[in-house]
Amino acid sequence: MAGPGRGARGVRRPRAVLLAGAVLSTLAACTSPDRAAPPPSPSASTSAPPATPSAEPADPPTSGEPDRGPVRIAVVGDIHFEGVLAGRLRDPGSALAPVRDVLSAADLTIANLETSLGSNGRPEPGKRFTFSAPPSALTALAAAGVDVVTMANNHALDFGRARLPSTFRAVRAAARARPPLDVVGIGRDAGEAFAPAVVEVRGTLVATIGASVADLDPTADPTGDWAATDTRPGIADAVDPARLLAQVRRTRRDADVVVVYLHWGVQGRRCPSVDQRALARSLVGAGADLVVGSHAHLLQGDGRLDGGYVAYGLGNYAWYSPGDDATSRTGVLLLTVRPRPDGPRPPYVVRAAWEPQRIGADGLPSTASAEDAKRFRTDRESLRACSGLEP
Repeated sequence: MAGPGRGARGVRRPRAVLLAGAVLSTLAACTSPDRAAPPPSPSASTSAPPATPSAEPADPPTSGEPDRGPVRIAVVGDIHFEGVLAGRLRDPGSALAPVRDVLSAADLTIANLETSLGSNGRPEPGKRFTFSAPPSALTALAAAGVDVVTMANNHALDFGRARLPSTFRAVRAAARARPPLDVVGIGRDAGEAFAPAVVEVRGTLVATIGASVADLDPTADPTGDWAATDTRPGIADAVDPARLLAQVRRTRRDADVVVVYLHWGVQGRRCPSVDQRALARSLVGAGADLVVGSHAHLLQGDGRLDGGYVAYGLGNYAWYSPGDDATSRTGVLLLTVRPRPDGPRPPYVVRAAWEPQRIGADGLPSTASAEDAKRFRTDRESLRACSGLEP
């Protein structure tokens, strides 16, 4: 169920046989054999993404390889189905219909699903906020044009590990549905939790890895015991980033584009923390092309870093309360990338454009007014400056 502006969607690669070489040997032993790849989605319209005044075009890199054309990747922040949003799941196919056109305009759209998913289980004792959604939440996201969601966050196990079997059933069903949806950042062991979702877009392999470092936030409930291990299910926890960095290096060997979506930072803080900035640099150094994230519930800076592109905070996106002027500001970050040529890393992102939006009383974002979009651009420049990123 795609909007009229939806571009040609990619072909899913099974996570058990993701990429050739090292990724295959590393993941085959720890990924479920029944995680099958859906067949290619049919192509739709080739219309361009919405033009925004915050676009920053740049000359594309040149190489001796055949030009496979650009790939448009859209990233958005936190989504859940609490409060006023819960009733929308009575009709999952239209639950996010107001934002379907903007979410489905890119070749690949990635979001953070900020909730426990499935049935059974009980709210975690002592946790102030516990979020829950039925499996139909994945149907709603796929119908709206989202291709990959991460569940590596501090709400994925709000109803305990007893819920995880139903979570994994829902994840498998979503991957086989039409349209399909891949879920990363959670798994039956650490290998599966850190495994990337790989989508082929017109010959370009885009790999997305999800991980959480929310435990570094002193304002957040501790979730370190939610980490998946070699023998226990859970989320991809990267407070110790060694496993995440190793996964990025392995994925880099075969993927054309590597995206890392992190749950990180400090809630309510506009500028990234020292830990965020250090991890971003390490991830780009390991081979990540795009490093994006959420958790602060505010927009944070985006820009270039050492040949990669970083968006520290994407804010809330579909959220039960708009909150104040800062927390209701949101949008879709549209990144245009080109396949990597041989040789030194080129300036890989050739265009970065925000579609400015505001979260309303219904919990959904809508297009910002002209005056609000102007303030958005000014604020973006300020946020980039305190993030140490380049335009």
